[in-house]
Amino acid sequence: MVTVTRLYRPRNDRWIGGVCSGLARRFGVSSGVMRLIFVVSCLLPGPQFIIYLILWALMPSE
Repeated sequence: MVTVTRLYRPRNDRWIGGVCSGLARRFGVSSGVMRLIFVVSCLLPGPQFIIYLILWALMPSE
């Protein structure tokens, strides 16, 4: 039996939009680790910030 965790932005663990907290819960890692991964990835070239904004708009709130 496979349990699927729904992707949403939690209310109680938000810093800015709750996207990193939602992704952390979905993938089973700490929200601090997910935030660190996001900040480090922003140092690399790519559309990370735009993807964050899109996820903020599309992910439902808890």
